[in-house]
Amino acid sequence: MWSRAPAPSAGPALQLLSSLPVSALRQKATASTLEDHDFDAAFFDEAFEAPGTPRPHYADVLSVLAGTDLALLADDVRRSVDSRGVRFRAGDQDEPFAVDPVPRIFDAAEWAALEAGLEQRVRALNAFVADVYGEARIVAAGRVPERLLDEAEHHEEEMAGVELDGRPHAGVVGLDVVRGADGALMVLEDNARTPSGMLYAEAALEAVDENLDGDVEGHHRPGAFRWTMLADVLRQAAPDGASDPSIALLSDGPENSAWWEHETIARRLGIPIVTLADLQVSDGRLHAWIDGRSRTLDVVYRRTDEDRLRDERGRPTAMAEALLEPITTGRLGCVNAFGSGVADDKLVHAYAEDIVRFYLDEEPLVPSVPTYDLGETETRADCLARLGELVVKPRVGHGGHGVVIGPHTGREELDRLRRAIEDAPERFVAQETVQLSRHPTVCDGELSPRHVDLRPFVLSDRERVSAVPGGLTRVAFTPGSLVVNSSQAGGGKATWVLE
Repeated sequence: MWSRAPAPSAGPALQLLSSLPVSALRQKATASTLEDHDFDAAFFDEAFEAPGTPRPHYADVLSVLAGTDLALLADDVRRSVDSRGVRFRAGDQDEPFAVDPVPRIFDAAEWAALEAGLEQRVRALNAFVADVYGEARIVAAGRVPERLLDEAEHHEEEMAGVELDGRPHAGVVGLDVVRGADGALMVLEDNARTPSGMLYAEAALEAVDENLDGDVEGHHRPGAFRWTMLADVLRQAAPDGASDPSIALLSDGPENSAWWEHETIARRLGIPIVTLADLQVSDGRLHAWIDGRSRTLDVVYRRTDEDRLRDERGRPTAMAEALLEPITTGRLGCVNAFGSGVADDKLVHAYAEDIVRFYLDEEPLVPSVPTYDLGETETRADCLARLGELVVKPRVGHGGHGVVIGPHTGREELDRLRRAIEDAPERFVAQETVQLSRHPTVCDGELSPRHVDLRPFVLSDRERVSAVPGGLTRVAFTPGSLVVNSSQAGGGKATWVLE
């Protein structure tokens, strides 16, 4: 705080400023002006409906920001994040998690509509995964091609016929939601294997609320992660008969990119963290070496990078050797279950709306970004003819790696991509390019528009499917960039849902 005050020679002035609240200290600097915000009608602006005109649910926040030294506010938020020890691992080193101080805000009506659509989608995806390892009715009905499953990297044959007795395959799902130029919200991707970001969403919310919320009139719903709900998901994943199940979080350890999140989740839930080296199977049960003694586990919350049962040569992985027997014999619950990655497959996303219709007999409440199966001859020909308009992604992978955005790509690279698609169309999917919405973001002490998306989380147990209010808004700090991932210079925003 002293660094914001006048030099020590100011004497009484220094004492006066040091007694003021943080918000008052920020107001001593030059105020920003909302009229300076770069409004571009080609993009949907989350906070402004016209130049200098805030959307009604943003008016209070933007009014406060207009009289605030944004550089100091950003510094305060950064310190709040740092004080929580928030880190993610990029490459071989830990990086601070960058949080922008300007929250993203959903009004109650829009969030309610999105919430209903996300919960509907997750119910359908869990029904799809259960069907894939059961009768595969959707294939028999001709609603998805058989090759969709045959070629799916995360289709685990060992899970065929394994009964979960009413437990969902994917208890924790993170979806990537974007808003296009017309203002409509759409699902860009589904993440049903080991989605991360829940704690980063909470950290962003707490840091911004700590520094801004008290200055803003009105109330937003607690968007912090609902620990009781996650605890219920894990407890109810236990095999029948385990009334007080023993639960552990399975991690790769400090080398995992989300190790900070793993540690924090385990601490909040009061469960131990284990690695594969701590596990052994005896008499069909999974045991873990914890605090100097062996404990029998009923549930594993799996947060490892390795999530396959067979390696590229078809041999059992260390994960399979540790977990498969107790899972298939019904003595261990696993969140998320092995094989849930078929719902994560980017090609499955092309059929997600039909999956909702098939299993729920309902129209999708939230649409998918139009996604194209390049294994279909006519579809492939159409996509190749307009390759420069589309986004092409590897069918597997994450973090935005390998994605080619046609409108931002030169002819030579597009020609290489065209040849790769022609040689192995099953390795790629194509999507319509979405002009991601923009949100005012503090850059060099000023409000500047940056592209954003949303990672909301949906939790499922035997009884409920529930979307956590808010989620992690991800922001691309690089001007014009559509890549919001933290591993590629992105960051986060607090997400408020108004009551």
